[in-house]
Amino acid sequence: MLLGFKTELKLNNQQRTELLKHCGVARHAWNWGLGLTKQILDWNKANPTEKIKFPTAIDLHKWLVALVKPECLWYYECSKSTPQEALRALRIAWKYCFEKKKGVPQFKKKGQHDNFTLEGAVKILGSHKIQVPKLGVLKTYECLPTHCPRKKKKSPNKVPSPQFQPKSVTISREADKWFISFRFDVEQEESTSDSIVGVDLGVLNLATLSTGEIIEGAKSYKQYKDKLSRMQWLKRHKVKGSANWKKANVQVARLHSQIANIRKDTLHKLTTLLAKNHGVIVIEDLNVSGMMANHKLAASIQDMGFFEFRRQLTYKCELYGSKLVIADRWFPSSKTCSNCGTVKKELSLKDRVFNCECGVSLNRDLNAAINLRNYSSVAAS
Repeated sequence: MLLGFKTELKLNNQQRTELLKHCGVARHAWNWGLGLTKQILDWNKANPTEKIKFPTAIDLHKWLVALVKPECLWYYECSKSTPQEALRALRIAWKYCFEKKKGVPQFKKKGQHDNFTLEGAVKILGSHKIQVPKLGVLKTYECLPTHCPRKKKKSPNKVPSPQFQPKSVTISREADKWFISFRFDVEQEESTSDSIVGVDLGVLNLATLSTGEIIEGAKSYKQYKDKLSRMQWLKRHKVKGSANWKKANVQVARLHSQIANIRKDTLHKLTTLLAKNHGVIVIEDLNVSGMMANHKLAASIQDMGFFEFRRQLTYKCELYGSKLVIADRWFPSSKTCSNCGTVKKELSLKDRVFNCECGVSLNRDLNAAINLRNYSSVAAS
């Protein structure tokens, strides 16, 4: 399976300038292509009998070489694959839009979500060095995966360190830090555990396991909410475009990145623990977007990262050979007695203890987790 790897780059000032140039080329190519494709769509809408064929990524790049590059000579200072990949990403964005999977592509603004993709002769030169087209050798803080195999216990099915040379890399900026990411192929492991665990996600605690273990959430946004509010207030009271305003922008972006990283770290530790130590993991098919409509709980739900939890758990179960079972969205895990199966339809969110007439008295979340564990056998039958 393909596994993604992302790590921070260790750059000097000259390299930072070169990366900004590439971001500028990618952004300009995207915005130019987006403007042109929107004009074509407007023309086709106004002239249904004289429609113009919607261009492919290759068509857009041919037109860019013929029309844009002669006027924008700074394109030649960057890798030729930068605008190519930007136009390819634009064409994919339009494809998702036409299929109604995503909305209409938007124009990109300088300094927001800066990134670009390079394709070609990418080489891993050492444990902390990677060579990319046009930019040369870039250093990383973290050891690259070719020289750092995944740690695991000794077994006859041990997966060797993946030897590879990536075909493409994506370089992006978050706050004032630069990251490089790529994908590589690894062999899937076979799970040696046959245990089944139910996982109930919640707002008070991130997860309650059917084993009785309770995992606290990071709640990083709640932890830094006041500090973030203060920094945003200070930013609003600075002259837009000034040096101090730019510094404040970076400080706010750094804090946002720190909040997100704390949340991701907690989720990575939990999902890895579940995928490596259990053969079958059962979770609920939560309607996160519907839950976010409750404005009293929206901030807490977003702070826990339910969607990211499911995304990580999905690929880690595939990686470590465990099975992920998604319970039906309407399965009443919280309202069903885990002992006798009685369903209490009038159970509210305020009721934190599940009391049943059969004599069972359990924490509401633990009761739900046990029901999810039992759901796997019901689903299998």
